[in-house]
Amino acid sequence: MNTTPSFAARIWKCTHEALPKSGGTSLWLLKIILPVSLLVRLLDYYGAIAWLADYMHPLFNLIGLPGALAIVFITSIFLPLYASIAVMTSLAMTIREATILTLMCLVAHNLLVECAITKKTGSSFWGMILLRIGMAFAVAVFLNTLLPADNTPFQLFVQLDPFVSLDGVFNAWFQSSLVLIVTIVLIVTALMILQRVLSEFNLIDSISRPLRPLMRVFGLPNDSPFLWIVGNVVGLAYGGAVMIDLVEEGKLSLKDSNTVNYHLAISHSLLEDTILFVALGINWFIIIGTRLLFAMIVVWGRRFIIHLGRHHNNEKNHSTIST
Repeated sequence: MNTTPSFAARIWKCTHEALPKSGGTSLWLLKIILPVSLLVRLLDYYGAIAWLADYMHPLFNLIGLPGALAIVFITSIFLPLYASIAVMTSLAMTIREATILTLMCLVAHNLLVECAITKKTGSSFWGMILLRIGMAFAVAVFLNTLLPADNTPFQLFVQLDPFVSLDGVFNAWFQSSLVLIVTIVLIVTALMILQRVLSEFNLIDSISRPLRPLMRVFGLPNDSPFLWIVGNVVGLAYGGAVMIDLVEEGKLSLKDSNTVNYHLAISHSLLEDTILFVALGINWFIIIGTRLLFAMIVVWGRRFIIHLGRHHNNEKNHSTIST
């Protein structure tokens, strides 16, 4: 008598196991995202973000950008990219300036939410914030040096309509939150079920194996290809849900997840983010090439620093023993 579960039974088993985890993870994400999004809307309404941007004007002039564009980067730090695009496409700038600004926003956006997620998988919250802001300016210096002068105007698509009352702020937040809740629950649940289906049918290793040589080039662990794919297809926030699940189940060490976080901090959501900005006229090769290059620099730089630290400690211990 055949006791092997049917295909449908195995899919149902994966779904049944995933639902409780996806519900808890979705709730945890929403508890971070919803209050932060409301806070930033209120700060924007009362002019706090614009006030903060004023102090960044001298710094932006050093990286080849007009001081007025600082408001776009400030917005990106606190909010998802769509908010930055709305502000960005309401300002006059050249395509060269838009390219530099785009890469800055891609490296450092939605930091409070995304760094809270990476903290859950072994990374320092403030360390990740400082890393991403610092690398955003490093990328800007790199592109400002590399890109030729170009006065081609950046095309304007959206006009930003400021809110005239607190009611407008809360209504917009409430409507966007409803969409966000449904989106998060659906995506996180789908990812949790997918991860369990791939594990149930032993497909994760089949997907990961061809990408392992590329992971070694990036300086990432051998078991990171699946996480790398998820992070670059659906982004850091949603991909972080899968990583949290793997860490909690003991399938991924905090050390390895922390290493992957350093890469994904600079280069994640390559599919959606690239499509968004290519639609606005930004060169896709510059977007992908720059992000992957600096992600490699960050990971290998970190590994080199760790190696130097271990070497120094070994020499110190050897000296102590000899003494």
